[in-house]
Amino acid sequence: MDKGNFFAMLSRMKYINRWGLMNNTRTENISEHSLQTAIIAHALCVIHNKRFGGNTDPERIAVAAMFHDVSEIITGDMPTPVKYYNPAIIDAYKKVEEIAVEKMLSMLPDDLREEYSPILNFERENKELYRFIKAADKISALIKCTEEQMMGSREFDKAKKTLESDIKNMKMPEADVFLKEFLPAFSLTLDEQG
Repeated sequence: MDKGNFFAMLSRMKYINRWGLMNNTRTENISEHSLQTAIIAHALCVIHNKRFGGNTDPERIAVAAMFHDVSEIITGDMPTPVKYYNPAIIDAYKKVEEIAVEKMLSMLPDDLREEYSPILNFERENKELYRFIKAADKISALIKCTEEQMMGSREFDKAKKTLESDIKNMKMPEADVFLKEFLPAFSLTLDEQG
């Protein structure tokens, strides 16, 4: 494997569509999802710091969030009902993700690999901080459900309820603030937002 393929492979994120089992009114790829997740994770950290006396590095979390689904370049996006069907599948898929991350890292020169390894392995190495990315990931999915409902699709109704419950159960005041203050705007038209 050529040690210069990493960034070309990253550019393939735009070809990996999410929500594969769902009838989408608009497809969403992992590239756009990762950017939205990074923006939201950054916001959650800022809220944490400003409103709850935290001391996180929003930029560090945002960068890690940009890369949180990189393994899916190799694995594809496994639908949530399949991915979390039972503990054996969850464990097996985690191992597959780890192998995919190692494959991606092998596409970098050694001196750069040591810089990117902590980013691509952020979840395993930073459990406490990863919660911001996990919450942002779920909020991004919730936004997708909201947008689909606005287009008249009922396909995402159950997923939306599940995500709302999942986020609430995370017991993250930062996520609660985002949902209360910023999520409603995603249900507005452009004219209503302006």
